Amino acid sequence: MTTTTHVAIPLFPRFTALDAIGPYEVLQRIPTIDVTFVGHERGEVRSENGMLGITIDATFDELAKPDIVVFPGGVGTRVLVHDERVLAWVRAAHESTIFTTSVCTGSLVLGAAGLLNGLTATTHWACYGELEATGAVPTAQRVVEHLDRRLITAAGVSSGIDMALRLVELLVDRTAAEAAQLMIEYDPQPPFDCGALAKCDEVVVQRVAEYAKLRK
Repeated sequence: MTTTTHVAIPLFPRFTALDAIGPYEVLQRIPTIDVTFVGHERGEVRSENGMLGITIDATFDELAKPDIVVFPGGVGTRVLVHDERVLAWVRAAHESTIFTTSVCTGSLVLGAAGLLNGLTATTHWACYGELEATGAVPTAQRVVEHLDRRLITAAGVSSGIDMALRLVELLVDRTAAEAAQLMIEYDPQPPFDCGALAKCDEVVVQRVAEYAKLRK
C-alpha cells in the first residue's frame, strides 16, 4: 500500500505567487504527494499585487498535522509574524512534520514561531535583517538544510523550486526528483547572470528599490 504524503502550503493576503506555486508545481507531479492550500478560512486570497487569486481549500484547524509544511513569503508575512494563531499552528505542526520548510520571507514566520533560534537560515536578500531579528543566522546560501531538526529554508521566490526538488529527493528518491524536474522542464538558462545580489551592480539594486517602492 502506497502512503500519501500530505503537504500544506499556507496562503494569506499579499503572498508572493511563485513562492507557493513554484513548490506546488514540483510536488504535485509526484503521485504519492497531495498538496493543500491552507489558511485562516476557506476561499480566495490574493497575491501581493492583487493581480492573482488562489483558493484556500482547508483551514489551519482542518489540516493541523500535515506531513510537510511549505511556508511561502510575501509582504503579508509581516502581519503573520504577530499572528499567534498562525505561529501556534506552525509550532504544533512542526512537532510531527517530516519537514517544515519555507520560501523567501516565509522563514520570518518560522523564525517568529521559534523554530530557527541560533540556526543558519535564508530568505530574500533584502530581508536578512528581519530574519536575524527572529533569532536566526542569515546566510546567502540558496537552500539551507537542518535535516536533524527537519527544517529547510529557501532564499527568494524562485529558490522554492530548487527546495521542492530537494524535498522530492528526500521523500522519494533522486530519480523522482529528476523526473519532476524534467516534467516541468526546469533547465534555467536566463539571458542575464543577475539572479543574486553578489552578481549585481548598484544600478540594478537601485532599480529594484524603485520598483519595490512603487508596488507598496
